[in-house]
Amino acid sequence: MANAASGMAVHDDCKLRFLELKAKRTHRFIVFKIEEKQKQVVVEKVGEPTQSYEDFTASLPVDECRYAVYDFDYVTEENCQKSRIFFVAWSPDTSRVRSKMIYASSKDRFKRELDGIQVELQATDPTEVGLDVIKSRAS
Repeated sequence: MANAASGMAVHDDCKLRFLELKAKRTHRFIVFKIEEKQKQVVVEKVGEPTQSYEDFTASLPVDECRYAVYDFDYVTEENCQKSRIFFVAWSPDTSRVRSKMIYASSKDRFKRELDGIQVELQATDPTEVGLDVIKSRAS
């Protein structure tokens, strides 16, 4: 099941946790990392439903790439409660070039494993994952 482009497999736990977030809403967010030695994507951190968006952005490392999903709840102008699942490809400018390349080449394959993502964000610095950006992309 490894990705031909980058050779990265996706650990079953990634899909399981994502299904829990999507179907049962037992998580607010999930941060995934690529374990280069094992050549697979694994779950690094899971956010409790009560955790805030700030907790989510704080869990993204300053100088390392990650993938993340965030379950964003919002209220529409018609006063309807809605939620969108965001996929964030976090690739800070300060991370290693090799790491950026591995994450970039594995992203589409990994994203396909997570069925139900509604919005994708590419981010290289914290302003690109600001709450205002999320709000504007949600509707």
